[in-house]
Amino acid sequence: MNAEQILELNKRFGAERPEEVLKWAAEYFNGQVVFSTALGAEDQVITDMIFRNKLNIPQVTLDTGRMFDETYKLLRENEQRYNMRIKVFFPDAVAVESMVNEHGINLFRDSIENRKLCCRVRKIEPLKRALTPYSAWICGLRREQSITRNEINVIDWDESNQKVKINPLASWTEQEVWDYIRDNAVPYNELHDKGFPSIGCAGCTRAVKRSEHVRAGRWWWEAPEQKECGLHLVDGKLVRKNK
Repeated sequence: MNAEQILELNKRFGAERPEEVLKWAAEYFNGQVVFSTALGAEDQVITDMIFRNKLNIPQVTLDTGRMFDETYKLLRENEQRYNMRIKVFFPDAVAVESMVNEHGINLFRDSIENRKLCCRVRKIEPLKRALTPYSAWICGLRREQSITRNEINVIDWDESNQKVKINPLASWTEQEVWDYIRDNAVPYNELHDKGFPSIGCAGCTRAVKRSEHVRAGRWWWEAPEQKECGLHLVDGKLVRKNK
């Protein structure tokens, strides 16, 4: 898919309902698109939409080895409710051992470089393996989530993975996400009720006050413009073909 096609698709789907974007993706890519869920509120909305519309879109998730128990509980609840198996990808054990033995168990607290190394080993490399068989992938990014995401499109180009990247909820507000969850009785992570609007690894996520930004609890010791693990950025920037 070239830059012109992506531009035209964004004109077409810029104001379209997320369900219609997902239906198009399932039909257009025909078995070559996957949904990568981090089991956040947005991801739960997309999971529910996929199964309500009976779309042929498999799901994968990453287990970094540092997840909250509540996240594992939700993973199991999803599989039972939607009668499916979410394929789980783990980091390479040898790479994790080498990293920890050289830099320490909580290396991510020592420097931005170490934190990015940890994210690369535990997230970026496993995601590359998860996406390898596919031409496109779906995720739950929204423009409202952070300053590093305020320019995302519904259809983007993932330069790092060389795939089409689809963000069905790009224009949604947090209120719309939670309205959908409540209206459709969608399961969600219990930590959301305990002050965790954004949930990642246990060592890198904390509860926040209602007055704080939704991603204030992620890598809270870093500046806002640095708060990405690298799954959605190249050299600190979102990269797309139509810019």
